[in-house]
This record gives sequence, C-alpha cells and structure tokens, in this order.
Amino acid sequence: MNRDKNAVIRVIVAAGIASVVLQLLTIREFLAQFQGNEFIIALIFFNWLSLNGMGTLLARGLLDRQRQVTLSTIGWMALALTFLPPVQIMAIRLLRDVVFIPGSSVGFYPILAYTFFLMLPYCLLLGFILPCFLMALRNLQPGFPGAMIYISDNIGDISGGVVFSFALVYLVSPLQAVFLSSLPLLAASFLVFPANRRWGVWVLTGSSLTACCLLAGVFFETFSLNPLTGRLAYYRETPYGRVEVHQNLDQFTLFSNGMPLFSTHSPAAAEQNIHYALSQLDTPHHVLLISARSGMLSEIKKYHLQSIDYIELDPEISMAGFKYEFIKKIPGLRIIHEDARFFLKKTRKRYDAVIINLPEPETFQLNRFFTTRFFKLARSRLTDEGILSFAMTGFENYLAEPQRRKLSSVYNSLTPFFNHLLLIPGQQIIFLCRNAPINSDIPALLAKKQISSRYIGSYFYGDITANRITALRELLDPSTPINQDLSPALMRLMFAQWFAKFSTSPAIFIIILILLCGIYLFCIRAEEFILFSSGWISMGSEILVIFAFQIFFGYIYLHIGLIVTAFLSGLLPGAWLGTRISRNRRRFLYLTDFFLIALMGIFIMALWQSGDRLPIFFYLVFGFSISMVCGFQFPLALYLKGNNTSALTRTFSADLAGAACGTLFTSVVLIPYCGILQAAGVLILLKTVSLIVMKTSYGTTN
Repeated sequence: MNRDKNAVIRVIVAAGIASVVLQLLTIREFLAQFQGNEFIIALIFFNWLSLNGMGTLLARGLLDRQRQVTLSTIGWMALALTFLPPVQIMAIRLLRDVVFIPGSSVGFYPILAYTFFLMLPYCLLLGFILPCFLMALRNLQPGFPGAMIYISDNIGDISGGVVFSFALVYLVSPLQAVFLSSLPLLAASFLVFPANRRWGVWVLTGSSLTACCLLAGVFFETFSLNPLTGRLAYYRETPYGRVEVHQNLDQFTLFSNGMPLFSTHSPAAAEQNIHYALSQLDTPHHVLLISARSGMLSEIKKYHLQSIDYIELDPEISMAGFKYEFIKKIPGLRIIHEDARFFLKKTRKRYDAVIINLPEPETFQLNRFFTTRFFKLARSRLTDEGILSFAMTGFENYLAEPQRRKLSSVYNSLTPFFNHLLLIPGQQIIFLCRNAPINSDIPALLAKKQISSRYIGSYFYGDITANRITALRELLDPSTPINQDLSPALMRLMFAQWFAKFSTSPAIFIIILILLCGIYLFCIRAEEFILFSSGWISMGSEILVIFAFQIFFGYIYLHIGLIVTAFLSGLLPGAWLGTRISRNRRRFLYLTDFFLIALMGIFIMALWQSGDRLPIFFYLVFGFSISMVCGFQFPLALYLKGNNTSALTRTFSADLAGAACGTLFTSVVLIPYCGILQAAGVLILLKTVSLIVMKTSYGTTN
C-alpha cells in the first residue's frame, strides 16, 4: 500500500517538474514567435491557469459520480502528460506561419485564441489530473490530507524551475529540455501501473510510443524552425533569445526572437544612421553603438575614430553578424556583451556620439531606451558637444495619429536634457539630440569632411527639405505625456495602436471577463474569495515583477525562469507551515492578508525610491515572500472548507481563477493604462476588500 502511495506521489512531483519546464519553454517559444512582446507572457499565464482551472472543475464533476480512480488510470493520464509537451512545442513552431500570414503582425484576439487552443490539451489534462491524484491516494489511504497534493506538486514545480533556470536554459535546446525534464515523469508513469499490468503489451506500447515522441522532438528540432521561404542558414538558442539567420536567394537576414536585426540589403539606412549624427561633429574620437545595422561599421570607418564601443547583449548576435558579414571588424572596435543601459550607468567614459540602432520601441525591453531616465543617463555620458541619435518609423506623405503621438512623447521626453533637437523625416525619422546647434544640411557637412556617400549625396536634397523638417516639427504635440520608466506612456500608445491596427479593443473581452468573475464570486464562500484574491495578488505581483524587471534590466528571456521559480519556491514552506496550524485558522487567514498588503506597500516604496538601483535579489525575495504567504493560506482555507475532494477542487479552482484574472487584468488594463505603481495600489485595494469580506463573514476569531 505504501509502495503504491509513494508511486503516485512520485508522479505528482515528476508532473510538477515537467509542467513548469514546459510552461517556461512555452513562454520563450511564443516570445520568439511574436517578437518579444511581453504581453504574450501574460496571455500564456492567463490561458495556462484558466485551462488548469477548467480541468480541475471538470474533474470535480466527474469524480462526484465516479468515486474510484485506479492506479492504471493515473498511469495512462501521466503517460499522456509526458507525450504532449514535444507535440505542443512543435505545434507552436510549425503552425504560426500556417495560421497567420508569415512576417505579419498579429492582433490581441488571434494571439489569445492561438495560445489557448495550442495549450488546451496539456493544460486541461494537467488541471484534471490533480484531483484524480487525491482520489487515488484516498483509495489507498483514507483520510490522506489534500494539502499534501499541493505540497508535492510544489516540490515538483520548484525543482523544475530550479533545473530550468540554472541548467537547462544554458546547456540544451528547447526540445532537448523537454526530453530531459520528461524522463522522470515517463519513469514514474511506468512504475505507477500495478505490477501485474506494468509489463503488458498495452503499457509497454504506450510507454514506447511516448519515449519515441520525446526523441523525435530532439531529432526534428532544427527542421521545426525552417522558414516557409528560403532556408535556415544559422540557428542558436541562447539564454537571451533565439538567434537565426535566414537565407532567401542571395539575401541574408538575422533574426533575434523573430525580430529582424540585420539584412544584407540596407545600405541606405546604415548611411543615414551614421552620417546624420557624425557629420555634426568637428573631430569625433569616441563613439558608442548600441546594437548595429548591416554596413554601419564600414561607414564609421570613414571617420578614423580612436575608439568604437559596440554593445550587443547577446554574444551570438555579434558572432553571427561577423560570420555573415553584416558587420565587419575595423580599427578601434571594442565589442561589449552587456546590457547597454547598465554599461552606461557604470562607465565613466564620455562619448562624442551615442548612436542607438534598435527596432521601434514596441516592447518594454526596447522602451527602456526611450524613457526620460535613459535620455538623462545618455546625456551624462556625452561630451559637451556630443550627440545622441536614434531612429523611429517614418512616413511618406501622411503621419498617422498613433505615430504622431509616439513621436511627440519621445520628443517631449528629450526636451529636458537637450537644448537642440532635430527630426529628419523619411522612411525612418532620425532624431538628432545635442546641446550645440544642429546643421540639417548633411551633404554639405559630408562634403566639407571629404566623406563619400552613395545614397545621401544622391537623394538627400530631393527627399529632405526645410519645409518637410518644419512640417514634421509642427505636427508634434507638446501636451503628449512624457515616457517614464514606471509610467511608460509610449507603451500605452503602442498598446492602443496594437488594437487600433486591427480595429479591435480589449474592452469587450474585459467586460465579459468581469461578468464571468462576478457570477463566479457570487457563487463562492469567504474562504474561496480569500484564495481568489490571493491568487490574483500572487500572479498580479509576478506580472508586476516581470514588467518592472524588463524595464530596469531588459533581459526577461533569460530570467523568466528565475522569477517564476521565486514565485513558486515560497509556496512549499508556506503550505507546510499552514498544515501545522490547527487552531484559529480564520484569524491566521485574516493576519496573512495584512502581510500581503504590507508586502505590496514595501514593493511600491522600493520602486518609488530606488527604481533601477534595486538589485535582482530584491525581486526574488519579494516573489518568495508573496508566494510563501499565499501558500500558507491554501491549507488553512482547505481545512475550513472540509478537507475533502470537493473542497480541494473548489479551493484549487478559486486559486487558479484568481491567478488567471490577476494575470490578465494587471497586464492588459492596469500596467498599460495606470503604470506599475498604480497597478500595485489596485492590488492592495483588492486585498482590502478581502479583509472586509472575511471580517463581515466570520470576524477575526475561530
């Protein structure tokens, strides 16, 4: 009997390991498919948690009628859980360009539906199997505590997060990680079958097919990444993202997380980005390049500089850039593999020019290079007559309102730090920012320096006129909010533009979700509402940390596993401590709500006072503390609900429903429209409502 019980617990732990690794890989895959859009993280969490909750409710309805769950049933469900991860990863890769037009941007609702249906089989089964574990264990040992399912699952979750964050993300590819993390579950699934059936034809066949599926994923890893047109010339998985080089005829394009960074056919852009800035300087000596474009270093070479510091966070990007000759080594070049914002903060070197070569700031990772804090930092690292230059998407004849507001926000964010600003219109709008006067006659400046150019000399006067420059300047709106780290106006505009582009709005979906939440809250009791609000706080806080981390550090692709693990790791000690409490459970529930409010208050004050000076450790400790308090509450609420299978499904469902809602509301409503600090304030308000509900329902005793 104990052997069978231990076999089931091993399956629970192994399922936790495999599920967390798959969740983190799924996030990274979707980030790579949708160009690093951080809102994807929230949609994945929302769908994952919602489907888990649906599976748990489905199990509750079935188990109310079917009271027996055999070990064989557990074994088959566990084998299915082992079989599905490589299928899910392959489907994410192969179906993206089938469902959507290759290379096109995708709207909110299609992404929501796409992620939902691709994750549905695995997540629904994962939610369904948890109550089945409890039923199977209570068939073996009547009175088996439901909290032990929660604790065992957390042991697996934490183990999976740790293994992924400290080993798999650095050492293996995604489908290799799926293979390695699924092996314990494959073994546990096989061993949970009764001894007299374990070596039967059906079990051996099912186990063998599952093993073959895992191996097939490893062997077809590269094949699954081949583009529909052209071929995959280069591929590397790095801690910072996925680096690919696609070849189409004689053209090579380098992608990072699905976003094109270099192309062999963009000499005009290279000339504009370099010469517009450097032509303003009499004798430049030191230049900082934040990322680069094809052909840029060849243009910089014409200025005979003493030093060119080229920053690229991911070493694989610069390696691929040199390998395929997007960029070429020149005298004085120093390659720095570091976050550019962190480098600027610590260096004492002063530059004649800082040239930013980044895509449009459509993500928080990119937006951090277009905020007031960054512009102030960049200005402090320029010489007295130094120049800051970057580009944003331009226009031919008509400037659309969303783009006008974005340009205005960036312009208004620059004005406190630079006396002179010049915007040069074109297919890309070049920002030139310095304290000394700026000359808009670029060809004349280049001629004076005897620097040749192919495109500027031939096309500049025809495309760029004083009237066009003045007209663009007059279109800017001085009332548009500035773009700040903790109140990212530019991201708010980008978010609105994302919906406007597809003539949609998040309002309908949010209203439907609010109505469903209202119906659900009307049907639950006080203990479930506390877990609902705690789940909301837990995942809302996790989303806040993810976005704040991206704002201040900028490489969430690397540390998403570490953050998720921190928010999981507190659940285990919290749940264990909660099981030790046998008296005054409602009082402890009441007190822990106060702790959650206090922790959120500390988070707000820390961000307000310290911002980008906070170490990574702070975010991890905060995540651990939040999850520990939430984990402590779960067994208390479970015991108050009766500690039976029905109570387990209801408490799990409340926790998952709150977590799903917290994920979506925080990311889609609170952060874009309110900002990080105000979003945290709303979470405090929710927990205050939870306190009132508990006070009016039970008082503070018992």
